Amino acid sequence: MQPLFVTSGNLTADRRYDIARQYWVRGDLDAAAEVMAQAVELVPQFASAWFALGEINDERGKREEAVAAFRQARDHDRDDRHGAGLHLMRLGAEAMGTMPEAYVRTLFDQYAPNFNRALLETLNYRGPRVLRDAVQAVLKATGRAAAFRRAIDLGCGTGLAARAFARNAAEMVGYDLSPGMIAQARETGLYDRLDVADMVTALKHEAALGADLIFAADAVVYLADLTPLLHEVARVLDHGGLFACTLETHEGAGVILGEGLRYAHGAAYVRETVQGAGLRLLHLTEMSTRDEGGVPVPGLVAVAERP
Repeated sequence: MQPLFVTSGNLTADRRYDIARQYWVRGDLDAAAEVMAQAVELVPQFASAWFALGEINDERGKREEAVAAFRQARDHDRDDRHGAGLHLMRLGAEAMGTMPEAYVRTLFDQYAPNFNRALLETLNYRGPRVLRDAVQAVLKATGRAAAFRRAIDLGCGTGLAARAFARNAAEMVGYDLSPGMIAQARETGLYDRLDVADMVTALKHEAALGADLIFAADAVVYLADLTPLLHEVARVLDHGGLFACTLETHEGAGVILGEGLRYAHGAAYVRETVQGAGLRLLHLTEMSTRDEGGVPVPGLVAVAERP
């Protein structure tokens, strides 16, 4: 996927940006940094060039220069569609915080047309199967039938996870922050209703006790703090209803921002936040849902119940 590019409005500056990226692709980082610096000198508010300069300097091992460039990128794009704030968190220049909503929306709007192919062919994505198997294991262990009155797919994307549950749900509702993803999901015909909304806001508009299955396949990796989401999940789930999600994880405590700019949640953190929301954790297993560079990304699959 091509990086986000927002023109500077200056043909010469835009051309410098293109030349710098060519140097970057060829591995000449010093030349790339020099020419990208020329682009922002011509147009100081050129957010895309500042962001690229931050990435180049990061690769060069020039941390302070990278931090300064990422701050400039965010200053000149207040919505932070490029995700400069995430790089500042990753570099330790700023405290862990919320992922910019505009960044997530822009990322997935760009990704939407080729999303399924990229996940399945490049990343060996297996999140829906992992999620389905975990829910089925819980249903079998508790002697319950695989039948749900109303299911809510959070961060539904193109509808890949819905395929794993649609046969067992009388009604399927999907939410995603990206209009592009919602458009792709609509084409599947799997959903009774689809809306553009972030996960927490979506649930705030749902009635209490209004669903008996809520699931999120590789969606909570874009949330640092799971507490607001889980409290809404607990409110919306009917008694005995299930919440299932996949997460990325790490060996330490708490939450970190990984190199892939997704949040990784420690297992102890997941247990604590699930319990704190008034849910009962029934299943928590180490399970990778995707590969990066041919290596499985450490992950968890969790299933919790509303008592």
